[in-house]
Amino acid sequence: MYSIRKTKTASKSTAIQVVSYCNRKVVLEKHIGSAKTEEEIEVLNELAKVWIDENTNQSNLFSVLEKPRNDLLLEKYEYLGSFPTFVYEVLSKLLNNFGFEISTNQLLFDLVIMRIIQPASKLRSLELIQEYFGISHRRQTFYEQISKLVEYKDIAEKVITDVAVREFGFNFSLVFYDVTTLYFESFKSDELRKNGFSKDNKFNQPQIVIGLVVNNLGFPVTYEVFEGNKFEGHTILPVILSFKEKHKIEVLTVVADAAMISYENIKQLEKNNLKYIVGARIGNLSKDLIQEISSKLEQKDRATLKIQTPHGTLICEFSQKRFKKDTYELSKGLARAEFLLKNQAGLKRNKFLKHVSKTDFKLNTDLIEKNTLLLGIKGYYSNLRDDFSNEYIIQQYHELWHVEQAFRISKHDLEMRPIYHFKESSIRVHILMCFIALAVSKYIEIKTEKSLQHVITSLLSITDAHLLNSITKTKVIKRVSISNDTKFLLKKLSMSY
Repeated sequence: MYSIRKTKTASKSTAIQVVSYCNRKVVLEKHIGSAKTEEEIEVLNELAKVWIDENTNQSNLFSVLEKPRNDLLLEKYEYLGSFPTFVYEVLSKLLNNFGFEISTNQLLFDLVIMRIIQPASKLRSLELIQEYFGISHRRQTFYEQISKLVEYKDIAEKVITDVAVREFGFNFSLVFYDVTTLYFESFKSDELRKNGFSKDNKFNQPQIVIGLVVNNLGFPVTYEVFEGNKFEGHTILPVILSFKEKHKIEVLTVVADAAMISYENIKQLEKNNLKYIVGARIGNLSKDLIQEISSKLEQKDRATLKIQTPHGTLICEFSQKRFKKDTYELSKGLARAEFLLKNQAGLKRNKFLKHVSKTDFKLNTDLIEKNTLLLGIKGYYSNLRDDFSNEYIIQQYHELWHVEQAFRISKHDLEMRPIYHFKESSIRVHILMCFIALAVSKYIEIKTEKSLQHVITSLLSITDAHLLNSITKTKVIKRVSISNDTKFLLKKLSMSY
């Protein structure tokens, strides 16, 4: 049986305590606080009733009469603010479940968590970490700490690849590869940051090239950073060969788009026992070969064929949907070319026009005929054995959209670019943080089947209100009830709440 006891202290204050009686002895269960005025004593008495109610199963015959006075209690509490601690707890646990030792690199993982929640500059992220979660990092030695994280790349890749194996059944037999460019808020180039072909249309600003490898679900497993003027076709071999050697892979098939392939690349892929499925630029084939492909497919929807070419085995498919799109694009291009011919004073470059002399142009009939024959046809090069069907090869190539989606998440949700760093070590650590954040983000999306923004918004809705008792000086934290939507997401992530 619990009861409330009032007793005088040495300072002549009144102490309010919760006590119980055992074997005729008084047992102190909880010291609520000390007060001097009758008003303060009444508040502490109400707090004692609340403690008994919340911490024991004791029923009170006079519970209705002695119901705590909430109005009196609230007057003695100061509202300190509301904090989104819950989202930090969930993301920290996810990183821990991945296998990361967060305590050894707290700065790195706090920045990763902040990039997922609210992307910002590194220094602004430190301010937000302090503001949202009450975690402080020394800003004076920040860049010195960051430069030491460069060597963490191999560890991070190992942990993330293990997640791909453990959670998604990744067996190292099939990967998808693509590149993107990330520009800098600067106009000064150096050994790494160089001007090159920009996929962000920032041709006057230095950039870097990123090669990314993902599994069939778009979950990242490795990446590499290249100088900004590196031709994307020259990136695939270093990345894939390094990945193959690092994991001792016997047979590996890489899927990539047409920009990655060249005759030299094909020779090197086959020399290193690598299988490939890559997009084909069939417009570069001879007119006779194009006519043969077109006649055999007969414009039948989903019809496929396999044919040998000087560049290797080519698989082609005809699609009625693609035919409609290509027909529209061809007619649009021809109309533009004919318009330019009639208005030669404002003549601009057009692929369907060719020079007759320095000032005269005419329609490129050979190219127009080639494009007409190729309406609705898409090609793919592959060196997979004949027991892999044409349909399987085409389907695997179509899964390349997962890499493109991963880049979209990196660039938009995680705001990977523009980059504001200048030192190479800082740049590489920035990419490392974004890579880890991408892995966590893709894991969340795959497991919950919801967008990253939906999940983060749901987690941010669970906040903690911080209250300070002005008499006892104790802090009370009250968490918002977890919604059914959030409970569903946490269940999908195999997390308790």
